Amino acid sequence: METKKFSQLLSQISDMNHRQRSALIAAVSHLSDETQVLEVIESKFDKDRKCPFCNYDRYYRHGFANGLQRYRCRSCQRTFNALTGTPFARLRHKNKWLSYLNAIVGSLTIRKAASVVGLNQKTSFRWRHRFLTWIACDHPTALHGITEVDETYLLESHKGSRHLDRKPRKRGGSATKRGLSREQVCILIARDRSGSTLDFVTGKGPVNASALKTNLKDALDRDVLLVSDGNPAYKSFCLSEGISHEALNLSQKERVRGAYHIQNVNAYHSRFKRWLERFHGIATKYLPNYLSWRYSLEQHPDISVESLLNITIGQVPHLKGT
Repeated sequence: METKKFSQLLSQISDMNHRQRSALIAAVSHLSDETQVLEVIESKFDKDRKCPFCNYDRYYRHGFANGLQRYRCRSCQRTFNALTGTPFARLRHKNKWLSYLNAIVGSLTIRKAASVVGLNQKTSFRWRHRFLTWIACDHPTALHGITEVDETYLLESHKGSRHLDRKPRKRGGSATKRGLSREQVCILIARDRSGSTLDFVTGKGPVNASALKTNLKDALDRDVLLVSDGNPAYKSFCLSEGISHEALNLSQKERVRGAYHIQNVNAYHSRFKRWLERFHGIATKYLPNYLSWRYSLEQHPDISVESLLNITIGQVPHLKGT
């Protein structure tokens, strides 16, 4: 709508009767899915208000394309819209974004999500990981106070890969070696008593002090007290970094010592693995996305798809120079 016509509409609101104003409010509150998506996108741009190419903050309107306002930068003269330079720039079917996010909230499989939303399975797969990549940014920056840490393991999977460096195995197979080995991938979970959680995929085989330093060092406040099991890797890491540490001797069935335990993080492991079963195996390279997906569901159990879209779009950075 032209600015002049929009101003005229606003000036007429005061002249409307109660029934007309109610009809207008109802129409606005029942916007189509695509219109709601466009509103979130444009609102995100209103906060940034910079050219994604040169970071200049002066531009002018330059028509519309695919429902989005286009702009031209006064410095580099390049045109752009609110999604230019983001991973969502060429993602089509905006009218289905909210429906697909609803499938993410419902933890639907790729096949089920494709059926419900009306997409083919390849598109459903691409959309899942496009959205999850940016949902992953919705994590705390640091953990505070008493922080529990423990690792769990999943069998490495190359699901979907056409080239394997080992013999293929049936879905739900088992490792060829007993105990922990490089056939398993380590998932490290750290969780403080406020419920803030950080997750890391540290690599193949048992966790070591080097992996803890790489992943945990910058994620812990200096006043943190780390509680773990008796794995010597945690003791070595805490001594080298000057972090307060309490280790429980689980081999002697010491599961609680006063206020110290790792039951919260172990329960988180259990919930994550039970939830993961519905997908019948996932490729290891996508494991960080699934960890972030589960974290988002834990932190926002009653989240609406509109709020999830706000979180997702709000985390998307503009990639300068693209």
